Amino acid sequence: MLLGTCSCAPWLRTTAVQDCESATSTPRFLLSMFAWLLEEMRLWLVVIWLFVCAAALPGGEQPLSRIAIENTTLAIDDSVHIKASPLVLGLKGENSEWVEVEFFHPNPSDDDWIGVFSPANFSGAICDPENEWQQPPVLCTAPIKYQFAKFKNDGYNRSGKGNLKLQLINQREDFSFALFSGGLLKPKLIAVSNMVTFANPKAPVYPRLAQGKSWDEMTITWTSGYNIKEAVPFVEWGAKGGPRFLSPAGTLSFNRNSMCGAPARTVGWRHPGYIHTSFLKDLWPDSKYTYRLGHRLPNGTQVWSKIYSFKASPYPGQDSLQQIVIFGDMGKAEADGSNEFNDFQPGSLNTTNQIIRDLKNIDMVLHIGDICYANGYLSQWDQFTSQIEPIASTVPYMIGSGNHERDWPGTGSFYGNLDSGGECGVPAQTVFYTPAENRAKFWYATDYGMFRFCIANTEEDWRPGTEQYKFIEQCLSSVDRQKQPWLIFLAHRVLGYSSCTYYETEGTFEEPMGREALQELWQKYKVDLAFYGHVHNYERTCPVYQSQCVVDASDHYSGPFKATTHVVVGGAGASIADSAFTTSNIQWSHFRDFDFGFVKLTAFNQSSLLFEYKKSHDGNVYDHFTISRDYRDVLACSIDNCPRTTLAS
Repeated sequence: MLLGTCSCAPWLRTTAVQDCESATSTPRFLLSMFAWLLEEMRLWLVVIWLFVCAAALPGGEQPLSRIAIENTTLAIDDSVHIKASPLVLGLKGENSEWVEVEFFHPNPSDDDWIGVFSPANFSGAICDPENEWQQPPVLCTAPIKYQFAKFKNDGYNRSGKGNLKLQLINQREDFSFALFSGGLLKPKLIAVSNMVTFANPKAPVYPRLAQGKSWDEMTITWTSGYNIKEAVPFVEWGAKGGPRFLSPAGTLSFNRNSMCGAPARTVGWRHPGYIHTSFLKDLWPDSKYTYRLGHRLPNGTQVWSKIYSFKASPYPGQDSLQQIVIFGDMGKAEADGSNEFNDFQPGSLNTTNQIIRDLKNIDMVLHIGDICYANGYLSQWDQFTSQIEPIASTVPYMIGSGNHERDWPGTGSFYGNLDSGGECGVPAQTVFYTPAENRAKFWYATDYGMFRFCIANTEEDWRPGTEQYKFIEQCLSSVDRQKQPWLIFLAHRVLGYSSCTYYETEGTFEEPMGREALQELWQKYKVDLAFYGHVHNYERTCPVYQSQCVVDASDHYSGPFKATTHVVVGGAGASIADSAFTTSNIQWSHFRDFDFGFVKLTAFNQSSLLFEYKKSHDGNVYDHFTISRDYRDVLACSIDNCPRTTLAS
């Protein structure tokens, strides 16, 4: 601030008031002050612009970011106590257990809260300042979860006594629990509990299956606390009842310097452990396999996970029942009620649980961006992989990149905003495997039986002439529709059609520059369906081309392809509070729902496809349609996609 009698700007530091007064009387000072004001105005404009953009499509705030942990003051009070039990978790190999936290504060208030920290010695960690004007904080590690002391403790404000039941997952380190007063913005650390640990904190956990680069290859990725010098990772696997095989695994990790900015480099940093990936090859179509994750220690001892199972992919073009679930923007939530913000819990947990309940009728999951909304708080990637373990350990869990995984200024992302919290794509491309030629690019094709999926990356430039545009055309044009009659395009941001109020305000009903060139490709190569997330609701269009319904929307389509049906399915868990639809009458918008949900595709055979939209709270179908089409229909002409004949013809 430059208001007041004599207040120097940050770039003008003096040791006495008279120095400041003399400095401010010079022409050089006036020029410097003017330059500083211009820079401050520029920064405020950037902040305002980012705020407006964030407000337009909200739901991405990480609850842990509400805690100003760097402002913590130490106020340990011997009259306050906090205790957690049991002391050791996972004695029977469990990766998730509940603990009870008991606490007492003689002067309780509504602002008191409990933070769960891992590693347990969080109070000994001191961060280096980001710049010369920042004072070193007392604490520089955010908790992995938190809850207010009065949560389900109605008498806490009177008695000062309370208890919480919290769920912990194995995250390679021990845990402690801290009681804070002063609220989230000015926390005072007043008591720290005993330590709690898992019996084997380094154990292999949370396997994630993914399709390999060929149809008969399955990849298994998991997390452990063992680096390659400590133990050799591998997978033991085989057909049910058949011989067992051992497949080696590669190991990746990343460090604080791999992150692009705060909070990922500062209060949100937590070591991600070691990420291992093994490739199981030459699988027999539709065969059932079992597997377990292993690590061989130098003394010959082997550490094992529990046993999991999966079904191999069908042969390309195989005419059999194939069922795919698609959604975006799910995020993670806590079963114990911790870290709640913007109703993530009912959406995220309900979606997860509905998929688990129907898992025997699901062959693959496609999560098209905004995976867990860690936003730079690295502990949340473990929390998410734990949440989806029952799904991802059983069927391929394929992901796309969203703004909350990739975007960060000056890192090459198409959008230079702060949505990734400084992660700039590194955790997403490491924690999950995708069959991309370049995992940092995050665009790829994958086939499953009668389906071809072309997954684009909206956080990288997709316009004509770019590397990604060439990939999209190659993916669409190279499919053999006799084998893969169902051609699906997927991307995070809406490159097609959405009638949410934000896109109406933009005047485009799409991501700016979204469908300008892509709709020619969708039409030319007869893309059946295009899916998007980013907007936290559900919407289905008619078969639409150049903003016109080519045919009326229906519950059943048959005969030759006419145009692509576009679907927004971004309501899997992240807040839907401000993703409202326009009140305008949009001709191509057929069905809208402002609720949490996901889509399930069922290919019965080469010529019959069922589309279902299900709500997460009950799993019931609220929108559906079928497509009946044979191979000759796909070859038939549609609008603007027939080659011109010549005189010779």
